[in-house]
Amino acid sequence: MSPKRALIFANGQLPDLSAAAALIQPDDLLIAADGGAHTLLALGKTPHAIIGDLDSLLPREASSLQQAGALILRYPPEKDETDLELALQYALQQGCTTIRVVGGLGGRIDQTLANIFLLASPALSATDIRLDDGREEVFLIRSAAILHGSGGDTVSLLPLGSPARGVTTGGLRYPLKDENLWPDRSRGVSNEMTEDEAFVRLSEGILICIHTRKAGNL
Repeated sequence: MSPKRALIFANGQLPDLSAAAALIQPDDLLIAADGGAHTLLALGKTPHAIIGDLDSLLPREASSLQQAGALILRYPPEKDETDLELALQYALQQGCTTIRVVGGLGGRIDQTLANIFLLASPALSATDIRLDDGREEVFLIRSAAILHGSGGDTVSLLPLGSPARGVTTGGLRYPLKDENLWPDRSRGVSNEMTEDEAFVRLSEGILICIHTRKAGNL
């Protein structure tokens, strides 16, 4: 049976390698988007699959990983998709319904924004997908969500593209009650969890939720 949860390691910066390691579960499908293989190697793991143009891996590294059992899916450099987008497509093909992207935050701002926008792909609408580096997670809220964390964690809610209407929250220091958030205003930035759980729901639009775990709450 195909694994239902995939961890995709992108080639971005990680602020805390041990926090990233804690995300891995025993039955996860481990996918490296090109240079993300270096992170998995640093964690003592061999990826099940490596996907991309492999411009971030030396030929001897790719060969060694293939000999260790990794499936290599090589694409030409002149392609329309990023390595991460190709890795997401592969995870869906394997039947994964839960996906965590590690190393998709930090580093180049264009890559980070592209990674966040990928979350809005219609192909992922029924998938529990998040960008998570162990300290910070980013995901989309289309109707409602429960946040699991700790008091003192920071939560920011940003409308994606168009206004988010009817936003109501609970478990946050500054509650919203059937309010609207606008893309050109910063109203939803830097709220704070007051409990171990918080909820967000909205009636229209999509919210980008950025949950930053407070040091000591990892």
